[in-house]
Amino acid sequence: MGKLYEELDAKLIEFINKQKVFFVASAPLSGDGHVNVSPKGYDSLVILNSTSVAWLDMGGSGIETMAHMRENGRMTLMFCAFEGAANILRLYGRAKAVQFDDPEFASLLAKFPAFEKARNIFVLQIDRIADSCGWAVPFMDFVSERDQLKRYKDNPQKNLEFWNNRYRIKNAYSIDGLPGIKSDRD
Repeated sequence: MGKLYEELDAKLIEFINKQKVFFVASAPLSGDGHVNVSPKGYDSLVILNSTSVAWLDMGGSGIETMAHMRENGRMTLMFCAFEGAANILRLYGRAKAVQFDDPEFASLLAKFPAFEKARNIFVLQIDRIADSCGWAVPFMDFVSERDQLKRYKDNPQKNLEFWNNRYRIKNAYSIDGLPGIKSDRD
C-alpha cells in the first residue's frame, strides 16, 4: 500500500540519491496534446530543501517539458528502485524553469559542479509526495553512465553562444506548437 508524505525526510532523500535514473512527466492542458515522459541520468538532480528539488536539463531532441511547464507548471518526477527493496516514489508539484540566460541561472548551475552548461534548470515545488510498491519493476544492474550527451555538450568548438543560439532556434516550440525556450522578445 502506498504512503503519502508531508515532506522529503532523510529516508526519502537517501532513496532519491541512490537512484541512477529518474523520469520526468508533463502534459499540456489540451486533451489533444502529447503527454511527455523523459528519463534523466547523470548526477542531474539536487534536493534544495524538504519540499523542493532542482534538476538540470542538458537539452535533447525536443522541448516538451519546458513548453508544458510554461503553459501550466505541472510536473511529476518518478524514481524506481531497480535494486534492493521494491519502491516507486513520485514527487508532484509546480515547476519553474530557470533558462540559461536568466539572472539566477549561474547560482543554480553551481549546485551541479560536474556541469558547465545546460539549457534550463527546473525547480519543482513539491505539493504531493507518494510512494508505491514497485513490485513489477525489474532488478537491473547499473553498468555506467552513457557519455555521449556530455561529450556533445562539452565539444570545445561549440561555445556558450553557439548553444544559446541553437536552443533559441531548435527549441522554440514543442511538437504541439507550444512555446519552448524564451526568446529575447518573450
